[in-house]
Amino acid sequence: MIVGIGVDLVDVARFAATLERRPALRERLFTEAELQGRSVSTGLVSGNAGTELWGETFADGGREVPVASLAARFAAKEAVAKSLGGPPGLAHREAEVVVGDHGRPMLTVGGRAGEVAEELGVRRWHLSLSHDGGFAVAYVIAEG
Repeated sequence: MIVGIGVDLVDVARFAATLERRPALRERLFTEAELQGRSVSTGLVSGNAGTELWGETFADGGREVPVASLAARFAAKEAVAKSLGGPPGLAHREAEVVVGDHGRPMLTVGGRAGEVAEELGVRRWHLSLSHDGGFAVAYVIAEG
């Protein structure tokens, strides 16, 4: 049973400009695993075609994370909040997007967002990310 759905769209250039103006925002929005592009199964994700597409990257720990990937992950965090009905007190780092087998994005939710999800009966998350034409989009389904 679907408990909630959420979708969010991010303008990649605008998002990149915001991160450029406020570098500390990266650590407020993203977990270490997200900033380093860590994979659930292998530790690090191999190259990302988005790097050349968007041109701009953000170096972290020796790995360059494409800005389009960060924008898509930010969109996922916003979509999680929407799928939960937008309750107050959620933090962006409570929803984490990591890469699973075969490059599939995976979502983990904890903290206040995890508590709300549990109250609503969410047992499984579905996530789809995409970026093209200067935009990044995320679609989230919370399943009970």
